[in-house]
Amino acid sequence: MSRIKRDKIEAIGYGFVPAEFLSAGETEYDARFLQNPKKHYYRNLSEDEIAKLEKNNNHSSNWKDVFVTNKFHPELIENSKFYGLIHIGDMDAIYLEYRDLKLTSGIYNSQIISSDIGDYVAIHNVRYLSHFIIGNEVMLMNINEMETSNSAKFGNGMVKVGEIEERRVQLELRNENGGRKIVPFDGMQAADAYLWTQYIGDHELQQRFLDITENEFSRKRGFYSTIGDRCVIKNSGILKDVKIGDDAYIKGVNKIKNVTVNSTEKAYTQIGEGCELVNGIIGYGCRVFYGVKAVRFFLSSFSQLKYGARLINSFLGDNSTISCCEVLNSLIFPAHEQHHNNSFLCASMIKGQSNMAAGATVGSNHNSRAADGEIVAGRGFWPGLCVSLKHNSRFASYTLIVKGDFLHELDVRIPFSLVSLDVANDELIVVPGYWFLYNMYALMRNTNKFLSRDKRQLKHQYLEYEILAPDTVNELFSSLTEIEVAVGRSFHPNELNQEILKVHGKQILDSNTSLVGQEILLLDTEFSKRKVKLIKVREGYSILKQMIIYYSSVQIIDYLKTHSYAELQILIENIKYQKRSVFENVGSQLIRKNDLKNLLDRIKSKEINSWKFVHKTYHYLSDAYPIHKLEHAIISLQEISEVPYTNWNQDFLHTIFDDCESTKEWILSEIYKSREKDYVNPFKAMVYESYEEMEIVIGKLEDNAFINQQRQELEDFKRDLQIIKEKLI
Repeated sequence: MSRIKRDKIEAIGYGFVPAEFLSAGETEYDARFLQNPKKHYYRNLSEDEIAKLEKNNNHSSNWKDVFVTNKFHPELIENSKFYGLIHIGDMDAIYLEYRDLKLTSGIYNSQIISSDIGDYVAIHNVRYLSHFIIGNEVMLMNINEMETSNSAKFGNGMVKVGEIEERRVQLELRNENGGRKIVPFDGMQAADAYLWTQYIGDHELQQRFLDITENEFSRKRGFYSTIGDRCVIKNSGILKDVKIGDDAYIKGVNKIKNVTVNSTEKAYTQIGEGCELVNGIIGYGCRVFYGVKAVRFFLSSFSQLKYGARLINSFLGDNSTISCCEVLNSLIFPAHEQHHNNSFLCASMIKGQSNMAAGATVGSNHNSRAADGEIVAGRGFWPGLCVSLKHNSRFASYTLIVKGDFLHELDVRIPFSLVSLDVANDELIVVPGYWFLYNMYALMRNTNKFLSRDKRQLKHQYLEYEILAPDTVNELFSSLTEIEVAVGRSFHPNELNQEILKVHGKQILDSNTSLVGQEILLLDTEFSKRKVKLIKVREGYSILKQMIIYYSSVQIIDYLKTHSYAELQILIENIKYQKRSVFENVGSQLIRKNDLKNLLDRIKSKEINSWKFVHKTYHYLSDAYPIHKLEHAIISLQEISEVPYTNWNQDFLHTIFDDCESTKEWILSEIYKSREKDYVNPFKAMVYESYEEMEIVIGKLEDNAFINQQRQELEDFKRDLQIIKEKLI
């Protein structure tokens, strides 16, 4: 039960930190002065200045604790009250303007308690402002309450002196049971959240993550809320325990409590009407608008929450957008799109470059015996319209799921595939390589789209947006084996040896043996008794092999643009006995498994003692990633071509490069054809009076910017390739 306390009015603004939480020699102002070292010479008010202030209907219980600079203008303060230790910066008879808002500098109709006010600030109608440090040229207008508690943490998952562990803010990611909960901190990256949740069974590592996080922050009480320079905050309800960076723009919010809002002049954050944000951290350059509700959340830089989105107990990676819908208990890597009112995402780890369609419900499994389990999806995950998925399920990269209720757990291991229901026959259908075969336009456009949306100011961490990369190529290799085994089993149903089935299946797929009428099934793909059928098998198998060769060739060609053939030979010589490396998607950064193990071992051995050095390791591995990727491509090419390194010569490379050029031409052709469908389909055209009207509305096909960009890239590629071929000669 809450209790109203009574004290003398002279006590307002003092005793911010209770005495029991102060060590010998400490004062309640130590943290404040540490946060905001004095930049000015501050002096007491003169008797004349006090008289002018009181004449303007201002009041203080102790004018001696109100300090000002020599650029003080008492006439710029009206109808305001001051309690506790106050510092007021330089003032002048000016007005501040932001967009259409113009406010006279000074303090009007406000109540200020124990706060530092910066230079040339405009404070109008702030009913209660307590224990804040306000920057320079800040505009505050029509705010009900700006308050700070002595145990303020600003969204970071720490506990202050005297607090119990239950007060710690934690994010319960990937699982509703809280079994993968982590401690958020300002500066956290998707990679950090991934490592913390992924290795939950390593208790020593978990303790080290907690230790290095706690070392980032002081457990002392008494830190003030801060408003950075040139911020504009207007027409808002409650701001409590906040740390707001420079140039932020906040208007019409209901409540922001225990939140850090990162913002700079070049990457300013905006928060708009009707939002309620509690226990969270917001990255640089974010946009949060129109009725958003976020609780226990992390919003990474250059991401957006809009139109009533609900983000609860979740981590959203960089360059992502969530609007209208609800997301709970999820870890989402960068470049995620979810903007339909009736989509729902719960208890999932989505590894980036993903898109949730309208009506998709990934989670909501409350008819089971327990809370939701988990869904793990590789990058490029796309559950289509009205898809309902059951926990626990796992999906390879770039899995596209057709409308339907999937009532059983799924383990789809073939990337770039289409998964659909054959309701009439009660079968699950998988089309391997669907994206390459039937929707090249959308697939290839993804890379350009995500690159253009990557607004990070400092790109020290290499986020992989290419559809063909070590992670997806490794999945392609595994898929080839799975398809081969499935085909072999179809022709030899009594054979149990997987290696023998693989050999048989490969021979059949590489030959002219007809697959017509042959039922090819996948095992262990759905937790049910019904069939999981592979279709378009030879086409899919062939295109997956072709894309591996294409990926490898492109990496080698890119290397030869800036290196000699001799350097390539040395590189091949150094790696010719290596096996294809396993890469792990660590928050959209691909890291070799051995390098990742080394990082985790260094954390456990206390060689790495801060997140700063963890992030430096990410940056170091990012610098090394292009060569790691090239090595992976070279090893992949030997494996898929079945030509040993010893037989690699200039003729071999010429052949590979010619194939690569042909594939790139084919890709352009498929991009064009997949987009052309919208122009030649009579049902697409029937709502227009004429073809000319359709072109006015949707644009001319020949003016399509992406297709024209791809044409230019093909020409540039051919030119570069010709130069490389001549160098080889």
